[in-house]
Amino acid sequence: MPMSDWQSPAAYEHAQDIAAAGMAWEYLRRDDEYRRAFQRMKMLPAPKPGGSKAFSERWGLRFPCRSGGTCRPHACLLDTGTLA
Repeated sequence: MPMSDWQSPAAYEHAQDIAAAGMAWEYLRRDDEYRRAFQRMKMLPAPKPGGSKAFSERWGLRFPCRSGGTCRPHACLLDTGTLA
């Protein structure tokens, strides 16, 4: 994750327009323990039974759709390396 000057007000001007879920993500993606846990989960050859549910419950993650043909997995959105 690129590091910005977290003390600079200009670096967070966008924060005034972020919804609560977006603000929560801004904090979560900077959490070193979350980042390590995500990387461990990402490296698994196959998901453990109940692993995704346990992970999402541990970190308070919620997803806008249920499993099924119309909902694609969005694991990449949880990857802290994909967001600036």
